[in-house]
Amino acid sequence: MRLGFVVNPIAGMGGRVGLKGTDGKVEEARQLGAEPRAPDRARRALVALHEQGGDDVELLTWGGEMGADVARAAGFEPEVLGSPADTETGADDTARAVAAFLDADVALVLFVGGDGTAADVADAVEGTATPILGVPAGVKVYSSVFAVSPEDAAHVVRTFERTERREVMDIDEDEYREGEVHPELRAVPYVPVAEELQSSKQLGGGNVEALVAGIVDDIEASEKTFVLGPGSTVGAIKEALGFDGSPLGVDVWRDGEVLALDATESEILAALDPDGENVVVVSPIGGQGFVFGRGNPQLSPDVIRQCDVEVVASRAKLDTIGELRVDTDDPELDEELRGWTKVRVGRVERRMMRIA
Repeated sequence: MRLGFVVNPIAGMGGRVGLKGTDGKVEEARQLGAEPRAPDRARRALVALHEQGGDDVELLTWGGEMGADVARAAGFEPEVLGSPADTETGADDTARAVAAFLDADVALVLFVGGDGTAADVADAVEGTATPILGVPAGVKVYSSVFAVSPEDAAHVVRTFERTERREVMDIDEDEYREGEVHPELRAVPYVPVAEELQSSKQLGGGNVEALVAGIVDDIEASEKTFVLGPGSTVGAIKEALGFDGSPLGVDVWRDGEVLALDATESEILAALDPDGENVVVVSPIGGQGFVFGRGNPQLSPDVIRQCDVEVVASRAKLDTIGELRVDTDDPELDEELRGWTKVRVGRVERRMMRIA
């Protein structure tokens, strides 16, 4: 297989520091202490691909941090077709790389990034039947052209036999930071058919009044520290607690007081009680089932390991999911989280769901 491989090295950098995306925020993310996320995700995908029999993969890539560096580190000897125009990479570099892959007649374009990168890649392959596949490294990842994890992407590359058209969705990150989510259909490229691909995100999810009432009773009667994740379901909990929470951010609450609002990873860690109990409350993404790893990178492995996990969701949302998923950037933690868990669906009712 001739495989085109390109990395958006700044994808997802804004997540841990609470920027909810990196578009136009790269320098601010760096000043806040953000570290690149995409290179490690890229490495994991290529290491898995190499271990699964990468000897028969002819890897074509772009120079430096856009692919060549991580490809060599993963054991490949790639053919480098070009290099970024500047030290700060952008959409034009991605477009140039994909155009070169098409000229080289690759069978698949494997990219590492988020929804913006997916849109750039899809635009570049428009009018062709060349399929694309994403290794998720962004903050939001609404589109259905991504594998569930870097390792899943490698498996899809090795095993797919046919393709179908799937949606690339993107949102305005400035609106997203203000709590507004308006997904826009950007393209419908060809993508490998595989079980290891995620679905498009679905908004909304059924009645949550009973479960909100139940969990608020528990919170108000508790001395625990609660880390309240993003989304409309947990947002209803914040509202019922009597504060104007960040709808797409993470807030920390203890004993009737908001300790951190729209918190970064470091602010969450600072607010946790080292001597008491901490609970992170999250709701899975509709349609996808992700509990961690999509839209809430502030809930890092360091945060999760210091908390009990409370998953809440409406029955209607769970009916559309089938199983839950995690993708925390820490494969060992992902493995620890997998298995059966109780999801609160009512005032006291819970449903058993499997974290795949």
